Amino acid sequence: MTTDLTILTYTGLLTLAQMALQSFTYKAQVGNAYTVGPRDQLIAPTGIAGRADRAYRNLLEALPVFAIGVLVAHLADKADDWTALGCWIFLIARIGFVCAYLAGWPWVRTLIWNASAVGVVMIYWRILV
Repeated sequence: MTTDLTILTYTGLLTLAQMALQSFTYKAQVGNAYTVGPRDQLIAPTGIAGRADRAYRNLLEALPVFAIGVLVAHLADKADDWTALGCWIFLIARIGFVCAYLAGWPWVRTLIWNASAVGVVMIYWRILV
């Protein structure tokens, strides 16, 4: 398996971890009775649960763009050290992003998000050039 596909797999595991984090922090906020019920009245997540939810949703927005790039690079036989570096930058930045988001570091979080975007651009650059 290529480095790119391995990192895509790790990113899938990160997605599962963030899903669990979002779920557990929300359950801690609203209680088990609400989360197992029909949720007819929406209770918005706040505090750490809100930050975990927003970080998770942000990953869900970025993941398809990243995954498409990784898969196209692999299928087009363009996966190389450059795309692998882009993948590593994306994954490491996404881990840093969720940590910075949970800690409530707005400027740091934004810089880390930009780093993850650079990683994705590196992959697409290799595909198109």
